[in-house]
Amino acid sequence: MKALILLFAAFVVFVMPTALVWMLGRRARIPNWMLIVFLLAGWLTVLVGWVLSQRAQPSLFPETSPCYSTRNTPVSQYFPPDSFCRHADGELRTVNGSNAKLVFWTAANTTLATAIGAAFARRRQRA
Repeated sequence: MKALILLFAAFVVFVMPTALVWMLGRRARIPNWMLIVFLLAGWLTVLVGWVLSQRAQPSLFPETSPCYSTRNTPVSQYFPPDSFCRHADGELRTVNGSNAKLVFWTAANTTLATAIGAAFARRRQRA
């Protein structure tokens, strides 16, 4: 029963939004390659953003969390996604490196650029 609930949840969370975006894009006559890039970059943005914002949580990642040894409550920020630990000196320090943030911002900007490009492609088709 649990497996069926998880399968249904995965369908609702991942498959339905993806199918809806695909159908709306096809109806608007957006090129297939643009839809594929948009969906891949969009899901990468969502998943990397979630990981970046939850990385310091000891309940999710015990013993591997950078905040596990500090015994202080980690701080999560959802946009831009980041996680922080409060150290002994009272300073909040990020637990995410610059490479992980680069992946998020690259995926987010690719998603945005593809959406803008799709609008231009649609406008060009009408003219």
